[in-house]
Amino acid sequence: MLNQLNPGLIFLSAFLVNNILLIKFIALCSFFGLSSSLSASLGMGLAVVFVMVMSSSVSWAVYHFLLVPLHLEYLRTATFILTIASLVQFEEIIIRKKAPTLYRALGIYLPLITTNCAILAAAFLGIDYQFNFLQNVVYSVGVSGGYCLAILLFAGLRERVSSAPVPSSFQGVPIAFITASLMSLAFLGFKGLFKL
Repeated sequence: MLNQLNPGLIFLSAFLVNNILLIKFIALCSFFGLSSSLSASLGMGLAVVFVMVMSSSVSWAVYHFLLVPLHLEYLRTATFILTIASLVQFEEIIIRKKAPTLYRALGIYLPLITTNCAILAAAFLGIDYQFNFLQNVVYSVGVSGGYCLAILLFAGLRERVSSAPVPSSFQGVPIAFITASLMSLAFLGFKGLFKL
């Protein structure tokens, strides 16, 4: 069972073996939309790390200490979305005050973290895998770290490809999709790293 794994295997599974972007194909909108610049990708990746870890932790606690005892498990989707939206608003206020350049670089993508399906997926999967609190935190760090790694690698590749002699029919979105598919195939090589 997944809930009996040690934290290191949970982290590796979430970070590399079952990467949220390149293996599970969740949150591709921000992956393609924001990955044209390394600095914006780093900002988005760090914002996702913060929001995902915080929202998964709070959602786990709300689920186990409020929803389950009151037999309100059916409200978990609405509760998790409310938790995520609140944390994103909090993060947006902090980034706007402390890092206005990053705030401008993230543009519309910062409020879109609220609807980033990877964040909601991590909260759901932590519950579905029946992780305890520590395992859930490790899992959300692994998922968000894998998101950050994938978007940074992709942004770096897109910056290199933008200066490469790509045929005009492949420039822009087509070469981005080809690059992403090759990255996905590369990450698929981690599938045999260990057996879950």
